[in-house]
Amino acid sequence: MNEENRYAYVTARVTRQFNASPEQVFDAWLNPERMRGWLFTSATSDPAGRTVVNDARIGGKWSISDRRNGNDYSGDGEYVEIDRPRRLVFTFRMLQFSPTVDRVVIEIAPLESGCELTLTQEITVPRDDRMTPADIERMLEEYRRGTEHGWNEMFDLLAATILER
Repeated sequence: MNEENRYAYVTARVTRQFNASPEQVFDAWLNPERMRGWLFTSATSDPAGRTVVNDARIGGKWSISDRRNGNDYSGDGEYVEIDRPRRLVFTFRMLQFSPTVDRVVIEIAPLESGCELTLTQEITVPRDDRMTPADIERMLEEYRRGTEHGWNEMFDLLAATILER
């Protein structure tokens, strides 16, 4: 199998309105204390097992570790674009699951009251020759649905984090 055929691709997209300014929502993506409360975490996370390292500049690296039910999970990436408060682009990977790197684009638009955030994640999924086209389509749909579900859960935490301010 050639290198390009080892992967399949799917895009996940989530749009959410927040009762907060674009600046508040944007800053929650880059401020380590705010990130700790919602980004790549869940209700089952152990706060003692949570670390956030963030170098919020183009080319800067970020990483988050989270402990859930006794298991440690880590995500990391690099900032590609930072245009406060409108747009943020970064890479994302979780090595314990896959060596692939996804691209995440955050777009924030002001509303008459609050703002609307649209997240687009370009997901790279490893695959193998034994998979049929139908298998690949099912797998991609599972990745898309699972990713959108995860972001929606995190956005619930983001809304609560912003309200704490």
